[in-house]
Amino acid sequence: MITATTMLYLYVETPLHAGMGSGLSSIDLPIQRERTTQYPMIQGSSIKGKLRALAEESSEDMILINAIFGPVLTAGETTDHAGALIAGDARILLFPVRSLSGVFAYTTSCDVLARFKRDIERIDTNQRTGAIDKPVSSSNRFVSLPWHLPDRPVPGNALVTTNSAVQFHNSLVLEEFSFTTQASVQVDAIATWLAEHALPERNADDYWTDKLKSSLVILPENDFRDFTLYATEIITRIRIDRNTKTVAKGALWTEEHLPTDTLLYVPIYATDARQSGKENPKLPGRQILEAVRAQDIERGSYLQLGGDETVGRGMVRVRWAS
Repeated sequence: MITATTMLYLYVETPLHAGMGSGLSSIDLPIQRERTTQYPMIQGSSIKGKLRALAEESSEDMILINAIFGPVLTAGETTDHAGALIAGDARILLFPVRSLSGVFAYTTSCDVLARFKRDIERIDTNQRTGAIDKPVSSSNRFVSLPWHLPDRPVPGNALVTTNSAVQFHNSLVLEEFSFTTQASVQVDAIATWLAEHALPERNADDYWTDKLKSSLVILPENDFRDFTLYATEIITRIRIDRNTKTVAKGALWTEEHLPTDTLLYVPIYATDARQSGKENPKLPGRQILEAVRAQDIERGSYLQLGGDETVGRGMVRVRWAS
C-alpha cells in the first residue's frame, strides 16, 4: 500500500531529448509523447533510473538502495521483493512559446491544469504544510489548492495575467498566431502559486519568479496541443568523416527536444520497504522519500535527463514539493 507521496517538479534549463527511437514523421528522433493527447512526456522508468544512478554514485549502502529501487537482477535471477519507490511519468505543465512581446510566454491550458489538479488531489500532497507521510485514504485524498480553474478561453482568445508583459493592446502574438487577450485574476492566482511552489527555489527577488507572474498564458486546448507539437526545438546533427572532412555517409539526422524553460511534474509515491530480516529493516514510506530527496539535495538540485549528455543536453533543475 502507498504510504507516502510527494511531487517532483522539473524545470528544463538546456534542451531535453527524451527519445522514443525512430519515428514515422519528418523528424528522425522524436521525443516521447502521450498517446491520446500527444503532449510531451518522460516515462517514469527514465526518472526512476536516473534517481537510482545518482544514489549509486553517492552512496555505498546497497541495502538501502535496493530497498528504495529494488535489486538489480541478472539473467535467471529472481527476487522476493520489489523496490518501494514509485515514479510516475513526467507530464507537461508549462510550455514556452516565442512571443512578439516579452520574448516568450509560459503557455498552458485548462486541460493541462485540470490534469495537474487531479494528480495533486490523487497523491494527497499538501503543498502548504509539506505533509508527505499521510496514508492515502478516502478521508484525506483530496487537497484544496488556493486557485480555481477559469472558464476555458474560446478559440482565438487567450487568458493572461492582469500585469501581462506578453500582450500588446489586448492582443497576443505567439509564433505567427494572434490571440485576443482577456486579463484574469484567476490566472494571477495560478501564476503566483506556480512561481512559489513549482519553479526551482531561488532568491525571493528572482527574475524567473517575476517572469512567470507576468508571462503566464492559458490557451485553448487545441492551440496549446499544436504548440507542443510544432514549436519544439528541432536540431540537425551530423558526423564528419575524419579523412574527407565531409559529412559521413548516412550521418545526417534530426532530433526533437523539449525547449529550455519547459516545466514538467512527476508524481512520486512510496510504500514501506518490502524486505524482511534483521539485516534489512523495513523502512516506512516517509523515510524512503526522505532518503531520495537527500540524494538530490546533495547534488545541488540538478538532474541530467535524456540523451546527448556529452553535448550538454537535458539539464533540469529539480524542486520537491514542500
